[in-house]
Amino acid sequence: MLLLGMLALGDDRKSSPKIDEVTRMQLVRAMNAEIVYIRRSFPMGYKGLIIKNGTVSPNEQEVTDMVALYGPAVKPGDRARITAIEFKSNNKIIFEINGGPKKKQKWYDRVSISTGNGTAANPNQDTNLNARGSSVTLEFDKYVPMIGPEELKKLLYPVFDFNATSAVEAYLDTIPPKAKEAIKNKQVLVGMNREMVTYAIGRPPKKYREQNYEEWIYGTPPDPVQFVRFVGDEVVQLEIMKVDGQKIVRTEKEVDLKPALAQAPAIPYGGQTQSPGGDSTQANKRPTLKRPGEATPPVAEPNTGKLPLPGDTQRGPLDPPLSPGSPAGAGSTSPGAPTGIPPH
Repeated sequence: MLLLGMLALGDDRKSSPKIDEVTRMQLVRAMNAEIVYIRRSFPMGYKGLIIKNGTVSPNEQEVTDMVALYGPAVKPGDRARITAIEFKSNNKIIFEINGGPKKKQKWYDRVSISTGNGTAANPNQDTNLNARGSSVTLEFDKYVPMIGPEELKKLLYPVFDFNATSAVEAYLDTIPPKAKEAIKNKQVLVGMNREMVTYAIGRPPKKYREQNYEEWIYGTPPDPVQFVRFVGDEVVQLEIMKVDGQKIVRTEKEVDLKPALAQAPAIPYGGQTQSPGGDSTQANKRPTLKRPGEATPPVAEPNTGKLPLPGDTQRGPLDPPLSPGSPAGAGSTSPGAPTGIPPH
């Protein structure tokens, strides 16, 4: 229903006139300082999110990489405040949240007091302080049409939830249905992340860390005890010790949160290019100064990185193994392969 409503709204926008100055001011007054719940992760830095024709970019995998590199400004379920609205390039509306991605200074932040004994530094003059906010750009095809606040909220729904009454409600709308049902039932599934486990059964009373994993421990005997094991940010094992002594261990992934990866490109193999399906096509070979029929010079051994010394026994890659007691190089079928036997 929401998708149909947005499509119908898009048809209306195509026939709507260009927004005027009065409507702009009304939208700014209606949306500025509004409290919203976040539905998508926002990375820190100057590059925020873009919404165009109902599609959000960058995609989830790219945002995940940016969050891992720069840190998150806000995450799904967090509360944020719209702190600035800017109309730009006739077809864009930029919404800044939590102060925006750039550090701003007031006029009084640049004031310093000097006396005969020295100058008192203003702590707000530090330009190295990082901004903690972010932004989202709502982009239209040609121009910003005449729209009201409610229509604008519908267009921002992929990233902002204006109607949620709690962080849990806003967060549950952003995850797969199976994980959503498990959180409502206070259950942990293999494949969940730390945030989902926290929403499902709360923060862990105890944690146990090893070099390769971390376990969250819930409950104390004689009550049931749950051991939730994480590798990175993913639950890889759930162990439940029941009151009657029964032990339940689950390791098979029950919910998949990772987006589908693109098909792997062709892999260079030897002198050819082998596609994932197994077909191979001739690739460009390296240039060589050898004459036709000239033997290939010895190359470095893959395990040691050393060139063979004169008199060393070398076998070609297709030669049969040497049998005990046989002379060195006997049975070698590779042309040009050194045998180690001096010529008579």
